[in-house]
Amino acid sequence: MTRPSAVLVALLAVTASGCAVQSSGRTPPARALGATLRDAQGNTVGTATLTQEQGFVRLTAEVQGLTPGLHGIHVHARGACTPPDFGSAGGHFNPSAHQHGMGNPQGPHAGDFPNLEVGADGRARYEAASRHLTMVGAGAVRADSAALVIHAQRDDQVTDPAGNAGARLACGVLTAATGRRVSP
Repeated sequence: MTRPSAVLVALLAVTASGCAVQSSGRTPPARALGATLRDAQGNTVGTATLTQEQGFVRLTAEVQGLTPGLHGIHVHARGACTPPDFGSAGGHFNPSAHQHGMGNPQGPHAGDFPNLEVGADGRARYEAASRHLTMVGAGAVRADSAALVIHAQRDDQVTDPAGNAGARLACGVLTAATGRRVSP
């Protein structure tokens, strides 16, 4: 096959698979973002994945070594997790300038999720969905520009700006789940 024919076949294969090719030269947004969650001492305490579904984003996580009980879990606005307090992650991801909490009439932030419940053994498997968060289009969360944070206390889902969820226990920068960096 000649080189121009090979390029044409490759483009047809991409089109047939449902992938979009952007003419701007930018990398298309990720359909999945992942994070390794670390505590203030740098120990890995879990992993998480955000996946763009039809009309919502699904968050799945597995954690260990945390205190039993309910913990706030949020997508934060900056892709930085500097210990010990993880303040570098900024506030909650909130491109539409809503107030905090799923129970707040002026809320929620796009990065708000239901509480994570950790068992007596310090472990949890978590799955939740948000119709307020997106990984495509305007106001999308992007790889390397946001972080997932687990807080010390439960989120009351009402109080602005952070639901009285307390200190930040664990943090992980959201990166392209395939391991490659994705540009906005």
